[in-house]
Amino acid sequence: MAKKQFKTESKRILDLMINSIYTHPEIFLREIISNASDAIDKLCYLSLTDENVGLQRSDFKIKLGVSEPDRIISVSDNGIGMTKEELENNLGVIAKSGSKKFKEAMDKGGDAADLDIIGQFGVGFYSAFMVADKVTVITKAYGSDEAWKWESAGVDGYTVEACEKDTIGTDVIMHIKEDVEESEYTRYLNEMSIGQLVKKYSDFIRWPIVMDGMRMEQVDTGEKDENGEPVMKDVETPCEEVINSMVPIWQRDKDEVTKEESDQFYENIYYDYEPPVATIRVNAEGQVTYKALLFIPGRAPTNFFSDQFEPGLQLYSNGVMIMERCKDVIPDCFRFTRGVVDSPDFPLNISRETLQSGRQLKIIQNNLEKKVKNELRRLMDEEPENYEKFYSAFATQLKYGIVQNQGEKKELLTDLLMFYSSTEKELVPLREYKTKMPEDQKLIYYACTDSIERAEALPQAEQVRQKGYEILYCTDDVDDFIMRRLEEFDGCKLCNVTTDDLGLETEEEKEDVEKKQEENKELLDFVKESLGDEVTDVRISGKLVSAPVFLTSDGEISIEMEKYFMLMKGNDMAQNIHANHVLELNAEHHAFAALKEAYDAGDKDRAARLSKILLAQGILIAGLPLENAAEYADLVCELF
Repeated sequence: MAKKQFKTESKRILDLMINSIYTHPEIFLREIISNASDAIDKLCYLSLTDENVGLQRSDFKIKLGVSEPDRIISVSDNGIGMTKEELENNLGVIAKSGSKKFKEAMDKGGDAADLDIIGQFGVGFYSAFMVADKVTVITKAYGSDEAWKWESAGVDGYTVEACEKDTIGTDVIMHIKEDVEESEYTRYLNEMSIGQLVKKYSDFIRWPIVMDGMRMEQVDTGEKDENGEPVMKDVETPCEEVINSMVPIWQRDKDEVTKEESDQFYENIYYDYEPPVATIRVNAEGQVTYKALLFIPGRAPTNFFSDQFEPGLQLYSNGVMIMERCKDVIPDCFRFTRGVVDSPDFPLNISRETLQSGRQLKIIQNNLEKKVKNELRRLMDEEPENYEKFYSAFATQLKYGIVQNQGEKKELLTDLLMFYSSTEKELVPLREYKTKMPEDQKLIYYACTDSIERAEALPQAEQVRQKGYEILYCTDDVDDFIMRRLEEFDGCKLCNVTTDDLGLETEEEKEDVEKKQEENKELLDFVKESLGDEVTDVRISGKLVSAPVFLTSDGEISIEMEKYFMLMKGNDMAQNIHANHVLELNAEHHAFAALKEAYDAGDKDRAARLSKILLAQGILIAGLPLENAAEYADLVCELF
């Protein structure tokens, strides 16, 4: 029998198919099963109008066979089959899709509304050559008495000859390659491995995928026991086991899916022993048709904030998994979201392993972004305990989302933020703080520290607390960056109690501070000179009530930012970033009086020592490390 050559540069294209287009060899099974599903779809569709088909919907199936000794994997369907001409056109001409042609024909007649044909490129079949050194196709078309065998060992061409086949449909028989150093093909000859690939990529193909198995049945032995009852024994009998789920949970009506089923699906897919705090279902039609089932976890994976974590949603097209993790359908600020998106409108590339960029993706991302945001808001309002559980796990992710890309998602995320309240003694949303503000309060006050205890002790906050105003304690490393990025909320300016003007002083009080600043200019200059490079300025404070001193900063880098950069071990550049330290003194405190007394008496040595003690106190209050704790101890001891 003469071997036929692939048509029109097909040899080169086939070589490209085998070696370049697909990145994962295991994809081959998905592609062959998808072709089988399409073949069944076509015949099932015809059966609706042609009573001669003689098959009911329940009769259709895809059967897998594995023979390890023979190194063969077979995929058989009882679908529409192919004629000799169709074999030549579909398998002899690469990238000619019979499925696409069939779908187009149905579309012209307006009859394909519910026909979900998977194939569209006409190249999936050739993925078999990634794992097989020879592929045999035996097929018999519906309405034909002839069967045909197509066979190829790859780029050298193919043969077509008549053969015998009792039933309509197609058998694809793949002769698996021998193992080589870089590739272990034998693993595909393991029934368990094949079952896992089906679960991974083809679990939701609409037709049952079966494999031969054994089941235990009780058989009557013909004997009776002492009570006259028949004696039964267990016997293994051959059977066909369905190994796919067929109908995905997201394709079922919402009312048909219980919370327990939904939670179980989440646990099985993501191996999370805790159920999600929220589940989102989407059924969208319009510019893009898709369904989605999203989950908001209640805890973060151990690797969530590391490079090892792979965010993204599973993508399906007509029940076939295209991508295990796609980052393009959910914004990075919501990277904690898990779930599935299924759409026939995905702009797939030729391998169906990745997506092409396009308008559809952007529409889906924008819609899912709104869905997740709305669900988080609902949790915050209606299920605060669940929201706090979520927030404790993923607050940092929301906050990073605010500063990423020049604050692109700031408006989306701001009202999801919560901070510890000085009055409520628990986390409160920003918007709740805003609604509870007294009429005379003009600013939203916050303090960035490394702990609630340190925030409670901040001397700069005493004036605010005396007014009865609530202060938000921002204790995460990134909080100072976040608040600076926000600047305001709902038209109300955010005020850092450690650096900003509190807006609480009267004009008379401001004038009094300026007056004391001028009166003590010499002393303040002396203190600054005594402290050298450790401070950039020394001032009389208008904030302090009972405390003698505090350390603040000028410029873009705050003290909290300085602490953040200090934690970046191994990054010399970051660790060398420092705030411009400013020492503020309480002119009404007896410590200032002692300092002034020493300076006015001409005891500049004592005045310099007192200056260092006050600076050390400011450093400790700010939560910064003392570079020379021993010197500070000696200076304090000298006071006794």
